[in-house]
Amino acid sequence: MKKSIGIQSLAMMDAQCSSCALNPLTDSGQLAREGSADATVVLAGNPNVGKTSVFNALTGLRQHTGNWPGKTVLQARGFYPHRDKRIEVVDLPGTYSLSARSPEEEVARDAICFGNPDVTVVVVDATALERNLNLVLQIAEVSDRIVVCVNLLDEARRKHVWVDLKELALELGLPVVGTVALARRGILELKDAIDQIVTGQMSPSPKKPVYSEDVEAAIVGIVPSIQEINHTSLPDRWIALRILEGDDSILGKLEQFYRRDDATMTERAMAS
Repeated sequence: MKKSIGIQSLAMMDAQCSSCALNPLTDSGQLAREGSADATVVLAGNPNVGKTSVFNALTGLRQHTGNWPGKTVLQARGFYPHRDKRIEVVDLPGTYSLSARSPEEEVARDAICFGNPDVTVVVVDATALERNLNLVLQIAEVSDRIVVCVNLLDEARRKHVWVDLKELALELGLPVVGTVALARRGILELKDAIDQIVTGQMSPSPKKPVYSEDVEAAIVGIVPSIQEINHTSLPDRWIALRILEGDDSILGKLEQFYRRDDATMTERAMAS
């Protein structure tokens, strides 16, 4: 049984506490799930969007903390009951994109891209939607199982910013829930949206970004090679984009994820 501590202890967690490592990605690249959990949800978002407040409101401070294995990056997991299910929530480090530039961003990217969570909740700041939606669009290229949580609606209103949640949902092709996490407003609706995806009552169909003609032509050229060897749930198009981007860290992670002796997937795709 893992030790449960309050959120007040988060700030006291020592960065050297590697012995406190909680469930990592498994050997197959999946997010290790607590045995009694019916589903695992990850919280993603830019730094300072109130993501931890959403985590606390969802879990009611019922959480475990430790470091991600091999990294001095804090990991927090918690649970909440809803509609006869026990839902596990993983609070990921803040990240601006899936092109990881730091250990924190690498942890978040790996959990989203390789952890195969049941639902990814992307928390965005209602006062800075344009900047925050970049991460939403990137994650939508990897997974359809997304809920967008527009947090800090009270702060937005103080700044005379009004967010049309229904219109935003139509534009993104994703469920959108508005919250003021510190006041627990919208949290029940967020739990309901997560539950609908977990149970299959709702199947989001996010609108995918369209790039310039040159980039789209390059994607078309690479995808057939990827299709021959991609037997995972990762979209061929997303892998093609990472190869075109020249993201060395993601290419290495792809080969680790595939765990093929010849590890030639990216080499073959790049040579096509």
